[in-house]
Parts: sequence; structure tokens; C-alpha cells
Amino acid sequence: MVAAAGNRAASAGNPPAAEVSEAPVRLVVVRADPSILHVDLDAFFAAVEQRDKPSLRGKPVVVGGIGLRGVVSTASYEARRYGVRSAMSTAEARSRCPHAAYLGTRFEVYRETSQAVMAQMRALSPLVEPLSLDEAFVDLAAAGLHDLTVEDVHAIGMDLKEAIREASGGLTASVGAGTSKLIAKIASDLDKPDGIVVVPAGTEAEFLAPMQVTVIPGVGPATAQRLGLIGVRTVAELQQLSEEELVRQVGVAHGSSLHRLAVAADARAVVSDRETKSISVEDTFETDLIDRSLLAAISDRMAHRVAERLQKAQLSGRTVTVKTRMHDFTTHTRSSTLAGPTDDSRVIARVARRLLEDSDVSGGIRLLGVGVSSLADWIQDDLFTESEDVPIDLAVLPERPRERLTGYYPGQDVVHAQHGAGWVWGSGRGRVTVRFETATTPAGPVRTFAVDDPELTRLERVVAEEDSSSTGTA
Repeated sequence: MVAAAGNRAASAGNPPAAEVSEAPVRLVVVRADPSILHVDLDAFFAAVEQRDKPSLRGKPVVVGGIGLRGVVSTASYEARRYGVRSAMSTAEARSRCPHAAYLGTRFEVYRETSQAVMAQMRALSPLVEPLSLDEAFVDLAAAGLHDLTVEDVHAIGMDLKEAIREASGGLTASVGAGTSKLIAKIASDLDKPDGIVVVPAGTEAEFLAPMQVTVIPGVGPATAQRLGLIGVRTVAELQQLSEEELVRQVGVAHGSSLHRLAVAADARAVVSDRETKSISVEDTFETDLIDRSLLAAISDRMAHRVAERLQKAQLSGRTVTVKTRMHDFTTHTRSSTLAGPTDDSRVIARVARRLLEDSDVSGGIRLLGVGVSSLADWIQDDLFTESEDVPIDLAVLPERPRERLTGYYPGQDVVHAQHGAGWVWGSGRGRVTVRFETATTPAGPVRTFAVDDPELTRLERVVAEEDSSSTGTA
């Protein structure tokens, strides 16, 4: 049937088909049961905002940088209907969905919610691999669960989803289950939001076959176009290519990886991936990024976030690390150690940019992180001369607009001495508009105050920090 599909494509005027292997499609089963789960919180940042802001429930919400050169971090499903997606410029998002609520980020709240959700996963299995704040792999075999049927895994997944809903205050999660990370990850994307898909052992190649080749990690637009030129558009057609032909088309490393992944030959173990004694920020992107200027801007934003957390904790660090997870899920870290510790965002950003410049982004980066380790409680004041520092233009930081640094920003938690708790609806020209509501109250009234009103204050949250932290996507 696969070969026939390839013949039909060739006869329809496509370029000649590539060399195909005469061997049958290989079924590669690493485990005997679908005991790896991929859990993905649905539109996480936006869902948290809708949870905490009753007036926004069921309405388009966009979270991220709200300035002219901001970048969308997460869009609610209501906003996605208008074509808004993560990693899109905020300017484009506003043009597509001008009536959405555009909010700055509240990472302390996201971390707090994430910790509650991860605790539910760790209650199910001792082996959990967080990928970001909003997604993780869970290994059921590590919990002593073996010989699981599809029905068993489905029931376990449903119970976990309900536990997550209760622990998070109503958030939903999509769950995929399979014999490998690859299958579990793809499965979790198939029934969003709030779905569950379990792929039976032994059906992996068949499961992948009808999908477009872009479902395979590492097949971005450029690779898909190259494969399309030889008549390969589905995974079924990709499965018929010999490894030699794939290597000729896309190179040795990429070709060999695609040849394995096309038949679900993925033996990667679920591993706990936590750095110790470091402060870090990372983002998983909805689509693989190859634009170096965008990656550099995101890196600058992350450096600023890390510096803020260092300063808040009265810490500094000597080692700057950039973490990249590539299109094929391989993870690379590059580090540079300074002469002395720093908490200066300009220094951290400059080093991070240099480390990022050494990364190969041609295949696409799905996760980027910036961290500082070798922590100390003191700062070396004169690490660099002024001429060596590259100043950060705060206007281009995707998630850190100027308003956030000097005053109020949309979405920020505040409390008023008379009206109670609420959040910033908007600010500017010396005034700040607040909607007074919380997660446990009905949609509340809107009031406007002078920006220096002594009765209005920002609501500071204290969240217990883990060894490292992440920022998620959605």
C-alpha cells in the first residue's frame, strides 16, 4: 500500500521517486507495552491567566511580550482560531486578533502551578523528565507497572489528568502514551486540548505512516521541501527510503536520524534532567526556530530574567550556560566561566549570545535555555571594562517591556487597600486601570487610579525555588 502511494505520487506529475528499499518496513519495539507518557498542559500560560481572571475565560488571551517588538509566548485556544501562535511577533498577533487580552508574564505563578502538577506526576512514578514548566515524560515502568494493556494505560492517564485538574485549579492536560518518547510526544498532540491517545505496542510504524513528514522531529520547512522534490510527503513514503538515499538528500547525521525515527526506532530513556545549584530560564517553542536574530532576542530576555532572579536572591554566578534542544530532541549545553561572579544582565546576555553563536541552528531549535551556576553571595564589581559590555535594549526584550521594569504592566497582580485583590487591565499616562477579581470570585469591576496611588501596591509572590526553573510554552 505504501509503495502504491509512492507510485501514485510519481504518476501525478511529481519528480521521480527516490530510491526505495526492497526490505519491508521494520517494526521497532523497544518496550513491550506503551509505558511512556508525555503530559502536556494545554496552552499553559494562557490557561493559568484564564483560571485566575474570570473575565477572560472563554475569550482570546495572548501572553508574552506586550511591547512593539515583543514575542508571543502562549496563546489561548480562542486566540489560536485567529492564527495567533507562540514565537509570533506580538505586532502580528495584534493584527490578527486585536480584541484579545495581551498580558505580560507571571512566572512565579506559572512555577507554582507547575510544581503542583509535577508533584502529581512524581506521585505516579519516581521517574519524571520535565521538558519545561508545562510538559514532561513519565515512565510507568519505573513505578513497577508492567504488562500494561492499552486499557490500563488509558485508565492511568485519565486518573493523572484528573489529579492534575484538581491540583492546578482546573487546568487540562493532553496525554500521549507509547513505547518510546517519540511516539508518546506525537500522540499527545493528536487530541488537543484535554485528550488522551495511547498507541499500542507493535503499531508504531503504522501509526506514523499516514502523517506528514513534518511530524518527525527535525523535518522543518526546508527538509520537507527537499523531501517533497523526490516525492516524499508522508511518513509512509519516508519509511520506504533507504538510509543511503536519505543521507544523500539531507546529510549523514540528519539522514540517519530520520531513517530511525520514521520507523519509531527511538530507544531514549526517560531521565531526570535537573541541574543543581543553578538559576536558569528556558523555553520550549511550538515550532522549531532557525532565525538567529529572534533566538538572540529571546536569549537576551532570558539573561535579563536570570539576572533578576540572581539579584532577588542576592546571589551571583561565575558560569554562564546556554542549553539547546535540537529538532531531533538531542540536547547540547555550552558553558563559559567568568573571572568572577556577576549578576549583571548585560554580562550574562553577552556571554550567552557568544555561546549561542557557536550553535548550529540549521535544523531548528525547539528549546533554548540560559542559566548561571557556580553561585556565590558576592559580586565581582569590575569584571569587564565598560567598552566590553554590550548594553541590552530593553525595548527588544520579548517578555520584559519597559512598563514592567518601571511601573505596572497588563496582567500583573495588585492589591488595593479598599477594593482588595485584582490585576492590571492597562496603564499609561500616569494612570493604571485594575479589574478586581480573583480565581475564586466572579468577574469583577474595573477601576482607574493614579499610578502613584499609595493604596495600590503590587502583589509580590514568594514561590519555593527548585534547583533550576524553566519557562514553558504552550
